Amino acid sequence: MSSEWKAKRFWKEAKAEQSDGGFTVSLDGRPVKTPAKQALILPTRGFAEAVAAEWDAQEDVIKPHLMPATKTANAALDKVAVQHAEVADMLADYGDSDLLCYRADQPEGLIARQAEHWDPMLDWAAKTIGVRLETRTGVMHNPQDAEALQIMRQRTHALSAFELAAFHDLVSLTGSWVLGYAASLKARPAPELWALSRLDENWQAEQWGRDDAAEALAAVKEQSFMHASRMFMLSR
Repeated sequence: MSSEWKAKRFWKEAKAEQSDGGFTVSLDGRPVKTPAKQALILPTRGFAEAVAAEWDAQEDVIKPHLMPATKTANAALDKVAVQHAEVADMLADYGDSDLLCYRADQPEGLIARQAEHWDPMLDWAAKTIGVRLETRTGVMHNPQDAEALQIMRQRTHALSAFELAAFHDLVSLTGSWVLGYAASLKARPAPELWALSRLDENWQAEQWGRDDAAEALAAVKEQSFMHASRMFMLSR
């Protein structure tokens, strides 16, 4: 028999409430705190309601893996807020090696598909954000224009801790600052943006067949991307 201690539900009602500086979640009137013992102050009522719903859904034993909104909030307050500049710099750096810019040199079908689906997103970034990223053939790193990278850095640093926590997953899961920022602005539906990030993998699967383990991992990542998109929207 396992001796591992597991936290159990001790409250009857989880409720989203207005608080100093934003909103919070209370358990039978007692405000929730982060793992670092900070007050759980959330930016919007919608975010607080999402967190409260997760706490309310817990039954006998608390299952943190079923509380993704709470996890995002804790990360924003305990991690991102205290190292905002470092996280913003790390994410902005994705722009210098953006997935959308590195193109195949063969076969012709893949080259054409990348151009068809990825070029419009680079055009969108140029028109909407003022960032023109150039494509490269192959995988060798080739730096982008310094002015474009500075714009991306400024926009990333302008995000709040909660936005940045969600933006982290939008960018890191796709390997693309452009796709992540497009998701943050709802430039396209999140499922479409995710599909764009999987273009190469889907091409390979069409040629050689699908791998069950890879498909299962991709499904988990897709769910995380959809969650991050929702969290970003609830942060503003």
